[in-house]
Amino acid sequence: MINVAILGFGVVGSGVAEVLSTNAEKIAQSAAQEIVLKYILDVRDFSESAYKDCFVKDFAVIENDPSVQIVVETIGGVGAAYDFTKRAILAGKSVVTSNKELVATHGHELLELARTKNVNYMFEASVGGGIPIIRPISQCLAANEIFELYGILNGTTNYILTQMIQNGVSFESALRDAQEKGYAEANPSADVKGFDACRKICILASLSFGSQVYPESVPTEGIENISLTDVEFARSAGGKVKLLGRSVMREDGRIACYVAPHIIGENNLLSNVEGVFNGIVVRGNAIGDVMFYGAGAGKLPTASAVVADIIDSSKHMNMRKYIYWEEAKPEMMFDPATIVSRWYIRTSAGLSQAKKVFGKVSVLVSEGAEFETAFITERMSKIEIEALVSGFPVLSLMRVLD
Repeated sequence: MINVAILGFGVVGSGVAEVLSTNAEKIAQSAAQEIVLKYILDVRDFSESAYKDCFVKDFAVIENDPSVQIVVETIGGVGAAYDFTKRAILAGKSVVTSNKELVATHGHELLELARTKNVNYMFEASVGGGIPIIRPISQCLAANEIFELYGILNGTTNYILTQMIQNGVSFESALRDAQEKGYAEANPSADVKGFDACRKICILASLSFGSQVYPESVPTEGIENISLTDVEFARSAGGKVKLLGRSVMREDGRIACYVAPHIIGENNLLSNVEGVFNGIVVRGNAIGDVMFYGAGAGKLPTASAVVADIIDSSKHMNMRKYIYWEEAKPEMMFDPATIVSRWYIRTSAGLSQAKKVFGKVSVLVSEGAEFETAFITERMSKIEIEALVSGFPVLSLMRVLD
């Protein structure tokens, strides 16, 4: 029998309790032993909850109970979650989490601590919610040299862009709709400014390339400046606007990561990933392109991934699962502004002026933009494009993913 404690009884934490209860028989079969929820840590009152007898308010109760072998951290953030995770590992307990911010910020430290204590620190749910991605990269694709990852890593922004593309609503209206449906928080900054996607691409890059990539080292743009006019111009080019997190490895082994809106073509694997769904493309030298698709968030999809880690950890009580990366190596990183691509530009300037500045361009046409010009440039780096647009009246600028 394995005793489990859940830290935080919000959306994910309550979902984990529900899955453990509802699927108890199947989970016991998969784990080859019973998995029992012993404690739930939350400072709020849940006297009416079906799990009311499990609640405690002091983490020390869990920390000092040797019968608790697995701690599930669903608090979020890097405050109490970080403190409790370290204390749990130091107490010889494996930790399972869905906390992307904590893994992106302190992943190497916590993995190293887990290694020294011979326990597991697992985080399948931290990137794709219910989409299996950590385990496939670390195990199923282990024979590959991965040289690129990119994907739609945030369901809220993808929902907003889908509403703009399919229903012709403005960014502001689509955001309000997402908030009303519970897809976006009252303060949506982490989503619409790209911070959530940044944390996720950091985790994927750290895992794939073997050293910690910190969020502060990743240039990040959001979607708050994307307009319906941009959406229509992208459509005229046979493409769609998507917010992507991307990590690329060069031939010399150095890597770059960034988050930004892109125009992707209709033949791209991610083109039909709509609504709150996520899609992640992994490019390996043996497997080619593989896409992982599914619900990137939500109570039960995320809880499903957390419980899968509980099962896996329970099977490895006396041996560590090898998930690990080294401390950050600044010399391993190169500037993503040197990556070349074609660029979409919308401007108030005329076409003749645009051609003088950018040379050969592909002109885009949209019925609703009589006084604006849009075009796609030849391939160049961000450094080069920023030098060209200096002093040029740019209304919108984004990469075109080839």
